Amino acid sequence: MPTLETIGYAFIGGLLPALIWLYFLLKEEDNCPQPRWAVFLAFIAGMLAVPVVIPLEDIAIRLLPSGLPVIIAWATAEETLKYLFAATFVLWRKHAVRNAVDVVATMLTVALGFAALENALFLLDPLSQGRFLSGLVTNNLRFMGSTLLHVIASSAIGFALAFSYESNRSVRAMAASIGLILAIALHAVFNFFIIKEDGSHTILAFFTVWTGAIIFFAAFEILKYMRERNLPKNIC
Repeated sequence: MPTLETIGYAFIGGLLPALIWLYFLLKEEDNCPQPRWAVFLAFIAGMLAVPVVIPLEDIAIRLLPSGLPVIIAWATAEETLKYLFAATFVLWRKHAVRNAVDVVATMLTVALGFAALENALFLLDPLSQGRFLSGLVTNNLRFMGSTLLHVIASSAIGFALAFSYESNRSVRAMAASIGLILAIALHAVFNFFIIKEDGSHTILAFFTVWTGAIIFFAAFEILKYMRERNLPKNIC
């Protein structure tokens, strides 16, 4: 049974890497920053999604064949719940989401909140057994891999909504569906590669994530350029 001290260390260990990514990514929005209360609310929303996802993933393990079906089910549960919590807590608030860039910022912040608590739970086992070095290695790998994966996957939904920001509701709903499918696919591909014992699969997993990161930053620059040109409904 983990002690309160162990739980505290695990929580800090999961929180700090996510906050580092959050600081770095939100620096991209310095010219027109999202309100800090909205960022905080999105981060908490992501954390709240974790205890809802865990029982769903347990059900998937019990009901589905092991392997790819479980991987897809887990990816579907995580990406769908992150989006639903983002929509429920933040995306509908006009003062929180003022332009297309804020949509993407919200989704990446929700993803980092989710990753923070998820990483903390992963750290509980090695830390409670006194395996601090193992916990440190695990945390570093998750910092460079799965934490960034959550950002890239959820941002796929964010970009789909952002680039259809001025469209009607039906087009935005279709865009959200396409973004969600892409997010699930990215997440499932990463998990499929990462659980393989062969080291080459791990390299493929990280290659997938960092390729996605390059595309993410390119798309983010396009969105900022559109905003800075003061396009209708897309201004700060």
